[in-house]
Amino acid sequence: MKTPELFKEYIWLVNTIHQAGHISLNDINEKWLQTDMSQGVEMARSTFNRHRIAIEDIFGIIIDCKRRGGYRYYIGNEDVLREDTIQNWMLSTLSVSNVVFESLSLQDRILLETIPAAGTILTEIVEAMRKNLRAIIHYRKYGTENTKEVKIEPFCIKLYHRRWYVLAHQEEDEFRVYSFDRILDISITEETFSIPKDFNASEYFWECFGIVKDNDTPLERVIIRAFGKERYYMRDLPFHHSQKVMSEGDGYADFELFLRPTLDFMGHILSRSSQIKVLQPQWLADKVRQMLEDTTHRYDE
Repeated sequence: MKTPELFKEYIWLVNTIHQAGHISLNDINEKWLQTDMSQGVEMARSTFNRHRIAIEDIFGIIIDCKRRGGYRYYIGNEDVLREDTIQNWMLSTLSVSNVVFESLSLQDRILLETIPAAGTILTEIVEAMRKNLRAIIHYRKYGTENTKEVKIEPFCIKLYHRRWYVLAHQEEDEFRVYSFDRILDISITEETFSIPKDFNASEYFWECFGIVKDNDTPLERVIIRAFGKERYYMRDLPFHHSQKVMSEGDGYADFELFLRPTLDFMGHILSRSSQIKVLQPQWLADKVRQMLEDTTHRYDE
């Protein structure tokens, strides 16, 4: 069987088991026979087991078996399928790719959002991360012609709002985030570095809205009221992983978030300003109001 066809089966199998929670091989086969991939032939247990091994090897996703009460399969390390994990991103991307590939006749009617490929920068930074080697980048900030040479220790990379970023530890023992589209060139050195055992990339950004981690901005309990249809959009596409519905009223809903309300978060609030209102904390509500007034003054000018 060709590799693309195998990948389709792997993706289908993971999604089927993940959605079911716990499922028997018989139930898997019932669903399998409803797909075009099966061609009317059941998935043999030997094929299923080969797929399990390949899925763990390629994606790091473990398909485990609960023997008590009948053999039922489930995702043994479900935490790797959180929204922000590379496994979830890979599965989502490949799933969408499969759907689009099978619908080439509709290519003029399927419109996708472009994500910059990041070119050799991504390749070089991933290589430096893999070997724990320091790298030298030439970086130019927006609004300046000056280029700065920086030696970095690449701890992790993050895709955010269609841009790639690298979280870099520097010799002065501080962290900085650099955008790939402002890195002019990169060279990998032979100098090695070590990542502390207690470092966790997800935890580093846990309190952040995006990629800005400003230690001068404290962690806050933020309450936002969304009006009209915006409350449905906000429920389906949460602003932050900590978001929870607090209460609902006539034409509105209140959401609670725990994060550092940095400037990028305020910008996102402003983009929805006619449909939402910051209730708490008061300083954030005042700041957003001032930013809205400044915007109005620009139009007055």
